[in-house]
Formats: sequence, C-alpha cells, structure tokens
Amino acid sequence: MTLTRTITALRKAALAYPETREDHPWGECAFKVKEKVFLFLGRDEDELRITFKLPASRDFALLLPFAKPTAYGLGKSGWVTCAFKTGEPVPLPMMLDWLDESFRAVAPKKLSATVPPRRG
Repeated sequence: MTLTRTITALRKAALAYPETREDHPWGECAFKVKEKVFLFLGRDEDELRITFKLPASRDFALLLPFAKPTAYGLGKSGWVTCAFKTGEPVPLPMMLDWLDESFRAVAPKKLSATVPPRRG
C-alpha cells in the first residue's frame, strides 16, 4: 500500500469516530476528539509519520524498528511515532488498532463507550 493510500485509510478511519475533526497545526494533520488530539499524520516527500497515544501498547510498539517515543516530551506520556519511508510496508491493520487505542485513550469515557470495539 502506498503512503498516500495509508494516509487516506487512516484519515477516513479517524474521522469515522464520533465528534472528531481534522485540524492542521504545524503543517501536519491532527485528528481531534473534543479538542484533544488522538492522531498526528505528517508527511514529507519520502516519509510518513504517524503518531498515537498508546497507554497499553507503548512498550510493544517501541520494540518495532519503525517506532520511537514521540519528541517534545510526549513520549513520556505514552505517545509513539511510527515512521515509514516510501516503499516500506506499513502494517495498516496494526495502525488501525493503535488508532482505536489512541482514540479511546483521549476521548471522554462516555463517548468512547458508544463506539464498538474494533475488529481487525
């Protein structure tokens, strides 16, 4: 899957959650629920960066070669950034699972409870 297709799939999935919107601070796409970010997507000409809040999966994620703690001190709060160069495979089912985890970590509990669990 190309980086463009990956971005399209993640964007569509993020906006399918209730009460979410897309914003564009710092030249990146930020997906927010109730004004709190749960996904950052950044791209330059040869790399895609995907950033999630992963309270449950963080330690596992950081074992993977494409993942690292997010900069600016966010890594200490469970944020993980995944980077993929053009042509590298992106494990989209895993990214969608992490998107779901990130949404649930950030969304108000009552809102999160209205969303069925992801079946990937």
